[in-house]
Amino acid sequence: MEKYLSGIFTITTINQLTSDVYEMTIKGEATKYITNPGQFINIKINDSKEPYLRRPMSIARYFDDKIVFIFRVVGEGTKILSKKKVGEKLDCLVGLGNGFTPVGNGKALLIGGGLGTPPMYELGLQLKQMGVEVTTVLGFGTSDQLFYEDKFKELGPVFVATMDGSYGYKGTVIDVIKQENVEFDNYYACGPEPMLMALAKTYRQNGQLSYEARMGCGFGACMGCSCETLTGDKRICVEGPILRSDEVIIDG
Repeated sequence: MEKYLSGIFTITTINQLTSDVYEMTIKGEATKYITNPGQFINIKINDSKEPYLRRPMSIARYFDDKIVFIFRVVGEGTKILSKKKVGEKLDCLVGLGNGFTPVGNGKALLIGGGLGTPPMYELGLQLKQMGVEVTTVLGFGTSDQLFYEDKFKELGPVFVATMDGSYGYKGTVIDVIKQENVEFDNYYACGPEPMLMALAKTYRQNGQLSYEARMGCGFGACMGCSCETLTGDKRICVEGPILRSDEVIIDG
């Protein structure tokens, strides 16, 4: 069986979560190609016209026949995607990347920063099903950017940090973890690289970090998303996007 699927999916729902963030559900063959939370899909926005490059999207939920993903409108490609209608088709590569490896014991801390939040939800659901105690810390710039808080509350305690202090704690996710003395045995994070770097520097062990990178192909052929780690060069789209906290090279 191929490691990933190239196929046509049908849009079944589109929901606007914030002023520029959308949740989309697509229906098609999925689960047998998605083996771990934290894997991603690569979407072709248009057929035979610009933008040509696919757009990688993290997966918030996956089922036997559908995938839920969340995206922010940041350019022409995602703007076009936000205007799609229910019933339209999308050409997708599914089951890309390595994904998180849930540890089925102890206490787990989920950390989502902005658009890094979606893949933490599927992971949290699986950890809870395994009997793991789950705590979530979410970080956003402002209260207007917040989404999925209620969904994470179904998994366990949730703390929210905003950089401007307009909701929850003022500061970073690390500020919240320290202020609340959050206890955990393993942590999982996805978000902006500065956040991930700070986490890897502060909590060197027992962390799994999901990185973003500009991608050409999404399946390792172009080498455009390679990064250097303590265990060698890795392609974010194949050996990543999940890297261990203790293999990340710390700047400074």
